[in-house]
Amino acid sequence: MSLFCLVHGAFQGAWCWDLLIPYLEAQGHKTVAMDLPIEDASASLSQFTDVVLQALPKADDDIVLVGHSMAGTVIPLVAEAHKVRQLVFIGALLPYPGTSTIDQFSHSFDADTLKSLNYEPKESSQLEQFNDEPDMFNAVSVGKDFTDEAVLREFFYHDCQPDVMRWALSKGRLQQSMAYIFEVNPLNSLPKVDCKYLVCTDDRIISPTWSRYAARKRLGVDAIELPGGHCPHLSCPAHLASVLTNDTY
Repeated sequence: MSLFCLVHGAFQGAWCWDLLIPYLEAQGHKTVAMDLPIEDASASLSQFTDVVLQALPKADDDIVLVGHSMAGTVIPLVAEAHKVRQLVFIGALLPYPGTSTIDQFSHSFDADTLKSLNYEPKESSQLEQFNDEPDMFNAVSVGKDFTDEAVLREFFYHDCQPDVMRWALSKGRLQQSMAYIFEVNPLNSLPKVDCKYLVCTDDRIISPTWSRYAARKRLGVDAIELPGGHCPHLSCPAHLASVLTNDTY
């Protein structure tokens, strides 16, 4: 049986996997989850990676490393440092070696918006490969205040059961580290590891069109379609567990 290492996304924590874990463990799998130091504005991708590595047993080599959303920028760094069997990206950002996430989508914004983000654009020749890509983020989510509960209800938890939504809102964390947006990915190439990409078909944050494109272009796989919004680990944990444990995908 496998060890599923579950790495959360922005504004969340280890708690967000609590509904999924029983379904994985019922099948005999092991699980581990951790809190990334997202409240620390100075926390880097390297620090996020170290927290995950500290949670992993050194002897286990049947590890499925699962990253949600922001954690798509983290799990390839973990796989570079620790042997894993598979990487699974759930509605996740995908790093492009030598660039930051904002480098990848800067072409979507005008100069004033980029200036307000304190972003200094690179030379166009360095980023031209992204110009023809679909927009990474769903346009309706751009510029929203994700510290606002109403925004979280609409974009994170809109397809969750009411009791799950209330619980998730009560557990939310302040996202201060923006390393996943601004830090340049240090890898020369993505790890040569089996990958799955799960696209959430009603994702209101990460564009499903971009997810399908990036899964094929960067990982060389066809995205697996999951009905629902950005947080399937909260809205449909039983179905997510069945996809995670099905090796035929």
